[in-house]
Amino acid sequence: MTKPTESQQIELEAAAFRRLVTHLRERADVQNIDLMNLAGFCRNCLSNWYREAAEAAGIDVSKDESREMVYGMPYEQWKTLHQDVASEAQKSAFELNKPRE
Repeated sequence: MTKPTESQQIELEAAAFRRLVTHLRERADVQNIDLMNLAGFCRNCLSNWYREAAEAAGIDVSKDESREMVYGMPYEQWKTLHQDVASEAQKSAFELNKPRE
């Protein structure tokens, strides 16, 4: 295997990130609480990481802007269209699995 250059590595990581975002947009049936319970992160986490990376690079990106980048639409619109009320089982699992601060 040929080791990619630093520039190629960044391009590959960006492509993988874009594919992940596209996948999450296409799978609106998968609820954020389920992602958190299974994987320990969700769309909101991804948007927060994006915003934090932008801030580290000196780029001002608001919470709403980073969420829209991940969701493909304003967050409130996505919630109205796709977010279901969490079941008691989902809430219980989240309480057991949520990150400790």
